[in-house]
Amino acid sequence: MVRRPAAVLAATLGLVMIAGGVAAQSPAPSAAPLPDLTGRTLTIYSGRSEELVGPLFERFTAETGAQVEVRYGESAELASLLLEEGDRSPADLFFAQDAGALGAVAAAGLFAPLDGPTIAVVPAAYRATDGTWTGITGRVRVLAYSTERVTPEELPGTIVAFTDPTWKGRIGWVPTNASFQAFVTELRLVLGDDAARAWLEGILANEPVVYEGNTQAVEGIAAGEVDVAFVNHYYAIRLADEAGGEYPVANHFFDAADPGTLVNVAGAGIPASADDADVAGAFVAWLLRPEIQAWFVGAESEYPLVAGIPADPRLPAIETIRSPLDDLGRLADLAGTIALLQEVGALD
Repeated sequence: MVRRPAAVLAATLGLVMIAGGVAAQSPAPSAAPLPDLTGRTLTIYSGRSEELVGPLFERFTAETGAQVEVRYGESAELASLLLEEGDRSPADLFFAQDAGALGAVAAAGLFAPLDGPTIAVVPAAYRATDGTWTGITGRVRVLAYSTERVTPEELPGTIVAFTDPTWKGRIGWVPTNASFQAFVTELRLVLGDDAARAWLEGILANEPVVYEGNTQAVEGIAAGEVDVAFVNHYYAIRLADEAGGEYPVANHFFDAADPGTLVNVAGAGIPASADDADVAGAFVAWLLRPEIQAWFVGAESEYPLVAGIPADPRLPAIETIRSPLDDLGRLADLAGTIALLQEVGALD
């Protein structure tokens, strides 16, 4: 996995801001001593891929002594599992790919409040208003496009425009992906269910190529299978780094406050039924340590949510990106979105 130069990680940023204003936020925590958790076990339901976070879990074990047991899956699938298991769940922590999955579990009353001082380092817009989950890193929905077959001038400022027949056969998407489903939830909230349904039907009429994951969708652009794909911002960057040179895919950011410009988070919540909530709480605090926030920047070019940690310099500053939503907890209606995707035929 590619790491960024040390000089980049040594740079500093100002306070994280959103939607044109500074978000209330506590200073980044100092490098407090790590707890000794030898002999303790943390059971994680992870909607984040093993390829990315497996090394992170190993690092937590090496630094604290805690053993980590992980069940991997799609965030929506794991959220549904937590809802089904209720207070019988063996999970000590849910590490989700998006706020929608976290919000669905929180809405069912299955999360315990997180430690206030721990999550105060995260801007309020990126954590639950009731403190039951917190964002760990940020990501922006973008359009990945072929730099060989598409010019920037051809790209519309709104995602709604991709229902135009000129894009027929040129679009890639991943309807099973949690971040895509969160986007559809946002589309429903911003434009209404009827407009969201019409957009999905318009995209389907343009015969999109369905990919297993966002990595495969961006690779499909590079291979000439499609010209554009709806993904998170870091996939094209990672694949370009892995290619070690010129890569024929770039990111297009939609206009400010466009439904295509969702600023989402990967985040964590602790089930109220957790057997070892103390270890889970220590893990959340560990994820928000400056060195771990920097690790996410180096490993995946995700936006850090703790002040003073530099983002990837190839990205626009997060404070310049206006998301249509100022409360990610509103993405909780995952079931309604999945039902809509099934209704229009985007999901089985």
